Amino acid sequence: MTHDADKLIRQLSLVAYLMAEQRPVTARDVKLRVEGYANMGDEAFARRFYADRSELQGLGVPIASVRDEFTSEELYSLREEQYFLPSVELTDSELAALQTSFYLLEGQFAYAEPLRLALQNLALGRAWPVADPGPKTATVELLGPSYTSEVAQRLAKLEQAISRQRTVRFRYWTITSDSEAERTVNPYGLFELNGVWYVVGDDLERDEDADRRRTFRVSRIRGEIKFATRRERDFRMPADFNVTAYRDRAPWRLTAEETGTAVLHIAPDASWLVERRFGAYGEFEEQADGSGRFTTAYSEIEPLSAWILSLGGRAVPVEPAALVDAVAADLHAVAAAHTAGARELPGAAQPSRPPEPSIQARGPSVVAPERFALLQALLAFLLNRTGEGTTARMEASEVEERFQLSSQELKESLELLNLVNFGGGCYAVYCYTDNGHVVVDKELYGDAFRRPARLSPLEAKALLRALDVVAPLVAAEADTSLQTVREKVEAAFGRFPLSDTPMPQEEGAEEHAVTILNEGVRSRLLVEITYLSRSSDELSTRTIEPYLLRRDDRGWYVEAFDRTRGGRRTFKVAYIKDAALTGEEYEARAEMADLDHSLGGDVGVARVWFSAERARWELEGRPGTRALEDGSAVADVTYGSRAWLISEILRYRGHAEVLEPATVRREVAEAATALLEEFTAVAAG
Repeated sequence: MTHDADKLIRQLSLVAYLMAEQRPVTARDVKLRVEGYANMGDEAFARRFYADRSELQGLGVPIASVRDEFTSEELYSLREEQYFLPSVELTDSELAALQTSFYLLEGQFAYAEPLRLALQNLALGRAWPVADPGPKTATVELLGPSYTSEVAQRLAKLEQAISRQRTVRFRYWTITSDSEAERTVNPYGLFELNGVWYVVGDDLERDEDADRRRTFRVSRIRGEIKFATRRERDFRMPADFNVTAYRDRAPWRLTAEETGTAVLHIAPDASWLVERRFGAYGEFEEQADGSGRFTTAYSEIEPLSAWILSLGGRAVPVEPAALVDAVAADLHAVAAAHTAGARELPGAAQPSRPPEPSIQARGPSVVAPERFALLQALLAFLLNRTGEGTTARMEASEVEERFQLSSQELKESLELLNLVNFGGGCYAVYCYTDNGHVVVDKELYGDAFRRPARLSPLEAKALLRALDVVAPLVAAEADTSLQTVREKVEAAFGRFPLSDTPMPQEEGAEEHAVTILNEGVRSRLLVEITYLSRSSDELSTRTIEPYLLRRDDRGWYVEAFDRTRGGRRTFKVAYIKDAALTGEEYEARAEMADLDHSLGGDVGVARVWFSAERARWELEGRPGTRALEDGSAVADVTYGSRAWLISEILRYRGHAEVLEPATVRREVAEAATALLEEFTAVAAG
């Protein structure tokens, strides 16, 4: 039997013994009665027992200890109410909605398998839907171009290091200096932003007197991630650490140090948009004419200028003068780049280093559930199926599908469960495979594990991350409020802190719009929306037939037929100010049967040049970008509307130039010149 199998039997038997005793026991009691410890010497036992207890606590098994006041011996216990999953009063529709979210995320979600296990525990003893839940009202596409098979493997190793509080070593490519160096890091948390994964931790290579807290992009890690030591634990999570604070930062506030405070004038038709999406990053005051005054601190002026320009005149800098001058200089650069003839491109460059593989990891989850937690869930499932009887027989394929096990893995897991000992030769179950079936014989202590265990921190993380992505759909499908579903699910997490996992975003107007639109798709109901069009810069009311919601790394979109404009459209939900069901049904149109995922509108392709200062970022994150000999780069950029492309070019602050088509070059120059005049007038007034 392997070392890993020995450890699993030991740990499961330790839990079983403490559950059976339901009283404090000494370490010597454990050594004498628990499977796997009896033949160890005292020193080896002490080392193994301490390590097992520490690892079980990290997995969410709250083994308590207290010192006996008379003997001074340490006493250990595990209470039933702390071990088993508390009653979670999910309605059938809420549970079905959570399970539907799993099907939406499968193949697109790094935590799909822990999520599957969490839902298995929540659904124990209740109906599990068929593999295909029916036509989907939404699709989720979260794996961006930077999500490679290598990133998937690194993510799994980092998650393991965070849960075990182990220091890691890796080589890291710093994009700003185009250099690689060895890093030694205490990793504290992972978060995903716009399809890109980051790890936050203390960089131990930095001076002790310096701020060691750093954010590393997982795709920039080179080679293998290794544990720095052989210790069971290298560090403790800082008490004040909260990874949500790192995810929910404005692009112009990526460091803690503030260098200034900006005041912006917001156009009346965009006040609601800026307040909704960026109000948390500063103070927003609505003016009498419907415009807004947005005040925000910043640490870097360049990304703030880029954001202002991306809004295409809806935000105008008022103060400080340094920001007004920076935005004006950036507009001058954009206009100058597009006024003269298009630049001649040098030849293609030879890559200076082998490129990172870019084959996307699809299919099974890359962050696997802990095997201990999987065996806990499998044991509860088998005993629950046995019920009040003493034996049961079920299809092996069903068990394999539920727990994502191969036939061999199922057989090995059953063999391990057969060895879980409650002490004194008492067991829970004897089970085996027989001609495509799993046969279960319940033993003396079988009823003790018929209930699911509390969710492990990893399962809790999976649920939190899933809710962050699809919570509006869960609320819509369950016909309940988002907060209600979240509160019920959070009740299943137990007492363990999850500061290393970002909390789901609070429900807001955008999430409400997703909920309304999803109901429109599901029930074939017309929806009336107030929409800020990026192509016409107007806020208009539309009546639409919604057919499909989709989410990618840029946010939520709805594919619809626009009755007001008489044609098929794709609307970005972030730009929907209001949405309401009309109550009127619509008949599905034949031309909407084959939905694609284009952005709609006058789709075109522009050839865009990127400066040497910007090229590395484009080569890293934009598929199809080609490096040039002078360090610059060129890419063919597909756009759904010219207004969108112009706003994209503006935000590059002169570091991007449209080479062709000529009409788009001219429109970029005209837009930059017009904005410069407008901004100058506001600054002068």
